[in-house]
Amino acid sequence: MGETLLRFRDDEVHDEPAITLDSFVAGQSNATAVRIEAGDDARALIPHLGQLALIEVSFPAFRDGRGYSAARVLREAGYTGELRAAGDVLVDQIPLMRRCGFDSFAPHAPVDEAVLQASLDRYDHVYQAAADGRVPVWKLRHG
Repeated sequence: MGETLLRFRDDEVHDEPAITLDSFVAGQSNATAVRIEAGDDARALIPHLGQLALIEVSFPAFRDGRGYSAARVLREAGYTGELRAAGDVLVDQIPLMRRCGFDSFAPHAPVDEAVLQASLDRYDHVYQAAADGRVPVWKLRHG
């Protein structure tokens, strides 16, 4: 793979190579790992979420945010398997990606562990609901 793998899961790393979404929907339905490219519609996987152990979402450029939406769609549809952000993933994006439902990361560039931990610990509260299930601060204040 060549990238560093950061995981926020306790289960074993899924080592089956991910096939493209097009290949999966075209008949390779026995696969348990799928890769979504920028522009692919993640909703095509919703009927198959129970058989997938890994969904890898491509981030071709750090400024391309379509993968965030794919993650949230998949988590809100009930996907509980590994959801990996792969590609041009920057350390300051990881906390937001975690909020959207990503639980593993394969960034092209190395990530400094201390910077990552500081980034993850920076804020005690969130302001809106997301796929991570954290309670927004307004709800904590007002019930």
